[in-house]
Amino acid sequence: MKRRNFIKLATATSALGLMPFEINALLKTVDLPIDCGDISNRKLVLVNLVGGNDGLNTTIPINEYDKYANLRPTIKIPNSGANSFITLDSTLSGNRQLGLHPALTGFKSLYDAGELRILQSVGYPSQNKSHFASKDIYSTGNDGNSWNNGNDSGWIGRFMEKFYPEETEAAYPLGVQMGSSKTELGFHGAEEHGLSINITGQDPAGFFTEISSLGGDPPSTIPSSDFGTELSYIIDVNKTSNKYSKAISDAFDRGKNAVSATYEDNDLSNQLKTVARLISGGLQSKVYLVSIGGFDTHDSQIETNGDVKGKHQELLSEVSSAITTFIKDVNEQSLGDDIVGLTYSEFGRKAKENGNLGTDHGEIAPMFIFG
Repeated sequence: MKRRNFIKLATATSALGLMPFEINALLKTVDLPIDCGDISNRKLVLVNLVGGNDGLNTTIPINEYDKYANLRPTIKIPNSGANSFITLDSTLSGNRQLGLHPALTGFKSLYDAGELRILQSVGYPSQNKSHFASKDIYSTGNDGNSWNNGNDSGWIGRFMEKFYPEETEAAYPLGVQMGSSKTELGFHGAEEHGLSINITGQDPAGFFTEISSLGGDPPSTIPSSDFGTELSYIIDVNKTSNKYSKAISDAFDRGKNAVSATYEDNDLSNQLKTVARLISGGLQSKVYLVSIGGFDTHDSQIETNGDVKGKHQELLSEVSSAITTFIKDVNEQSLGDDIVGLTYSEFGRKAKENGNLGTDHGEIAPMFIFG
């Protein structure tokens, strides 16, 4: 294969993300008391809120609203008026009462339908407030105390290797990633590294055609040397990419979106629309990862003092609409019973506002489970 073609391949499939990491795994030998049974049709959809979502303006603590308002005199979500938070569930006990950001009307409807729940105060023991380190810690399942307790493989990859090793040898990728060119460490197993494929920026319908048309037959003889070892690895990556991309293209061609599922024209909606179509087309990949950036709201989280409009409101509106439409799509195709989704962010924001109509890096944050 010509060098320029391999570079094209790396660009098309994020093949560099299939390369092994020179680090040690967490919990490689620990026996987890888990039996998920038959997962033949099960799918996990992860929605990464990149940048550190502000949990306190996403889910507002009603029972401690005064304390919350004192910490956030200018950026708080009002408890009355047109921009007031949405009361999640008035039947909950007082200390569990939550308000949703007014942009999350779709989430409220999902909650009322029994298709959304909230995990509060999610984090890990020793919080690292670097975006990059914290993202890796989440991906590997590390506790944040020391990289020596695990960081060469991801929690998804290790789990599948341990409990469902047959999935790591399938004709389809374990994971499909889109929305970011940075390959997700969570898919890397302790033994296998090519368990996922990143289709960011690609047309899924023509993905296999693009990869297979790069051309160039591999050499018939592989030298017994370090160079030969690397060459063999590149050839294997090429074969894996072809196999995975064919499965994705075929599923996209077979699949569809429900007629009544009207997705907005934005990046996250387009990602989830593609996921729904791939699942509809029979792609058996177990984990789908999509992402939306912009949650690093150090400033201009809102536009003006006392208003909810601004950067954060726009992001939450996009997330709520995209996920609500996705659930409608898969439910109307009778696929919803096999799908569960989860939103996550690398950390939360501080409780106290920072004076720039924003918030700085914090620790814990809520997750939303949907489906």
